[in-house]
Amino acid sequence: MSDPGRSAEVVVTGFGAVTPLGVGAGVLHERAVAGDRAVAVSHPAVRHADFTAADHLPRHLVRRTDRFTQLALVAAEEALTQAGKRDGGPAPWPSERVACVIGCGLGGTGSFEAQREVYDREGAGFVSPLMIPQMMANAAAAHLSMRHGFRGESLCVASACSSGAQAVGTGMRLLASGAADAVVVGGAEAASSELVAAAFANAGALSPSGSSRPFDRDRDGFVIGEGAGILVLETAAGAARRGAEVLGAVRGYGATSDAHHVTAPDPTGGPAGRAVALALREASVAPGELAYVNAHGTGTALNDRLECEALRQALGADVLARLPLSSGKGALGHLFGAAGAVEAIATLQALRHGVAPPTAGLRRPDPALGPLDLVRTARKLTTRARTGRLFGLSTSFGFGGHNAALVLAVEGRS
Repeated sequence: MSDPGRSAEVVVTGFGAVTPLGVGAGVLHERAVAGDRAVAVSHPAVRHADFTAADHLPRHLVRRTDRFTQLALVAAEEALTQAGKRDGGPAPWPSERVACVIGCGLGGTGSFEAQREVYDREGAGFVSPLMIPQMMANAAAAHLSMRHGFRGESLCVASACSSGAQAVGTGMRLLASGAADAVVVGGAEAASSELVAAAFANAGALSPSGSSRPFDRDRDGFVIGEGAGILVLETAAGAARRGAEVLGAVRGYGATSDAHHVTAPDPTGGPAGRAVALALREASVAPGELAYVNAHGTGTALNDRLECEALRQALGADVLARLPLSSGKGALGHLFGAAGAVEAIATLQALRHGVAPPTAGLRRPDPALGPLDLVRTARKLTTRARTGRLFGLSTSFGFGGHNAALVLAVEGRS
């Protein structure tokens, strides 16, 4: 799949997801395309009601891990199986040559809150010594490497809501440097708690109606979801040598910082737009070659407006006006540190199946956002590029001014 003159192309040989729509990357796409809304509820903090960790993981591992780590381990099992790792068998790469990079924004909030209650009720002597290894943000990466015996570099990227996307980008850099033959990347988060919800509500970011409606004129904030998205990345040459099925490619990655404010994005949209431009440049993809944009689309009045401005700067107003665009947060809620990885998988699935999912809950597009081709019902995608490939863009923006963008590709389908 490599193009002449490019550095080693990064391909995806496996992906897995656990989201409020269900367990599995296939379920994520099927239900999103159907317009299902897992978060159309009255309470703004939504757990994954259908996920019980003990159904998927050994009891001793469930006892020793926080829910966000459990979500990551189950999503990783799907991704690694798809990439060729058989149950109980060795991975198809030398263990020392497999790295793990898992993004997380908040870490084990559930474990922290549970042990705080123990401390208040019973005293310091009853606090679990496992609290710290359960709540630390790098726990998912650590347990993933231990469970599968991966001895390459493992780390957590913690950059709020762009963590998952930046984990993918970090994995690309590890492959480009020759530090690994395969990198297991993604993001995980399980912050559906009353305390977290209260903080976001007081910050004016949480939807008081309990309904996320990105790009809608009546949007009033996001709702909180939980989940994990994991991808297996390799070089195209490495995947070809072992005869692995290639599911798609991560062609470009761009990341910038606003250097503006810890919660408010840069009001010009410039740094966010530059992240998109950098990703397109690395991918050698022109804006007009994109077939689809999976936008960050939080459903807050400010962020939707600034994201649209950033995309307009990076892609051009004419291109953006006719480019199918949707956000998954109307269906999933905001997955924080997992969002960028889950949205990258959703983008790949849209490209692979040639169908863009709608923005669930979108009823009345906000005209103040400017001309946009918002996907309101499932839309067939068409190949725009001269190469015959379908290219998609996925964007992520996080508290602290973190901006990230990924350009993904699959071979075009007729």
